Amino acid sequence: MARKAISLRDVAAVAGVSVSTVSKVLRGQGKASDATRQRIFEAAERLDFQPNALGQFLVQGRSATVGVLTMNAPGAFTMPVLTGATTTLGTRDLSVLVTDSHLDRTVLAATVRKLRARSIDGLLVVGDGSGSEIRSVTAGFPAPVVYVYGISDDAADASFVHDGYAAGQRAGEHLLASGRRRIAHITASADDHSARDRADGLGAALAAAGLELAPGLVLRGDWSRGWGRAAAERLLASGEAFDAVCCGNDTIAHAVIATLSEAGIRVPVDVAITGMDNLSGLTGQDDQSLTTIDFRLSDLGARAAAHLADVIEGQAYEPGLHRLAGDLVAGDSTATG
Repeated sequence: MARKAISLRDVAAVAGVSVSTVSKVLRGQGKASDATRQRIFEAAERLDFQPNALGQFLVQGRSATVGVLTMNAPGAFTMPVLTGATTTLGTRDLSVLVTDSHLDRTVLAATVRKLRARSIDGLLVVGDGSGSEIRSVTAGFPAPVVYVYGISDDAADASFVHDGYAAGQRAGEHLLASGRRRIAHITASADDHSARDRADGLGAALAAAGLELAPGLVLRGDWSRGWGRAAAERLLASGEAFDAVCCGNDTIAHAVIATLSEAGIRVPVDVAITGMDNLSGLTGQDDQSLTTIDFRLSDLGARAAAHLADVIEGQAYEPGLHRLAGDLVAGDSTATG
């Protein structure tokens, strides 16, 4: 038989006080004497009283629910962000209401209107990591809003993103440490925030070593495998000397490796290759063939959710960009031994 839940009334009966006094004392309120407070705490401990979290929230005027609005929930990169966020919110006794806009601005606007009408304590907006800004929905929203895996177009919002600059810098330092000096860069358009940050970080690493990212060794297109192959072919046809290629993502990197191998160029003996995103780790393959940067997306979601929970509990809202550095995952594509 299931154990009957212990109520405030039970604690009050054992302590010899009113239910309202027990309620106030256990919430840290009221003006009960030390002796009365001691009796209540001892009674609660003896009965193993577990306060109802939802009831406590309602007393505080809260719903114990947080909205999570995603741009593209099924995306391979969005899922770990969402998992980290929802797990963290759960540990803070907050229920989660997840909705997805399917990358449709009309759906996004309609969903925000619906969420405004709900008595939620806060809203976490999860971007798709595309590098494009997220249109802020904070103005007029009745609860705090935090953005993650994308940057709000309002600098007054708190946006949590992976650190592309640090990733480019770390990849560049790794290639330099392996003895490479003519490093090419194949990536997406400079209009993309993520691509620009990663290129800037790589350039900083080279500059610190007294080198530069030569214009003839920088090829910009998109994030696709097709572009990776086309760029590698263009690089080979240019006649430019290079001993490494720092790729903007793993998809490009795998295409570059295949193209160079078909041309008789050995990876990593002749040319070392790095990617970014740790795609094999995200998909559970973990094949270790490619040196890459793991952006710790689950940790990113957890940090953003923790900040939102902190704000809901009364801590200060911290606007601006909050960047999380990734980890280098060494693989065969840069091995020197």
